Amino acid sequence: MKPTHRTTILALAAAFATSLLPVAFTPPAHAADATRMAPVDSYLMDREAEIELAKSAAPASIAKDATVLVLTRKGYETAVKGTNGFVCYVGRGFSGAPDWPERWDPKIRAAACDNPPAVPTMTAILKLRTAMTLAGRTDAEVMDRIKAALRSKEIAPLGAGAMCYMMSKNAYLSAQGEHNMAHVMFYVPTRDDTSWGANLPGSPVIGGNYWYLMPGHETETTTLPPISVFLVATNTYSDGTAVAPHSM
Repeated sequence: MKPTHRTTILALAAAFATSLLPVAFTPPAHAADATRMAPVDSYLMDREAEIELAKSAAPASIAKDATVLVLTRKGYETAVKGTNGFVCYVGRGFSGAPDWPERWDPKIRAAACDNPPAVPTMTAILKLRTAMTLAGRTDAEVMDRIKAALRSKEIAPLGAGAMCYMMSKNAYLSAQGEHNMAHVMFYVPTRDDTSWGANLPGSPVIGGNYWYLMPGHETETTTLPPISVFLVATNTYSDGTAVAPHSM
């Protein structure tokens, strides 16, 4: 796998607090890394542009009837009420893994569309984490609140069949590499990626733990529900146009 491909995948992971590479891989630091949040305005978008970008995460046959969220100063709110159970949104870096070097980069625009089984868990975590981060809560406070919500079933346990479309041609997933990669992700309630053949030579599947991007959080991860994410690149964007071979 090319270095640019690897670093792009790191961005996909961070957008949703996932670890999509083997834990032995450490991403290089780069100039875009920041240690604190930028002014909130730098993360906001024109409402109509955000709706359009969010819906571009999935093929039109899905996105046309999906609920669409947009980011406000206080968190995500519903801009379009859908009918098919899918929820599309544009993830920011701080909506994901708290240990991702690019989490505060205002350029991150991770267009995504969760399917109905993913919404009660994965979309709910995204919304809670984002709202608390914008409210100035610490990473420890955010994680404690997520744990409490999972224990009380305020956020539902991850069920079978949860997945996410990330096929937008216009997403910006990382300052590194080619900034984007069309793919679909599968959320699975397991800590073991061997049954998927993920990360093996020749396998198109990349997998890892959901909660943290980097190694060093093994003890913390055992206190959280087992969730792994498995990613498969697609050869087309959501609009049907082909992904250039060098982007794969």
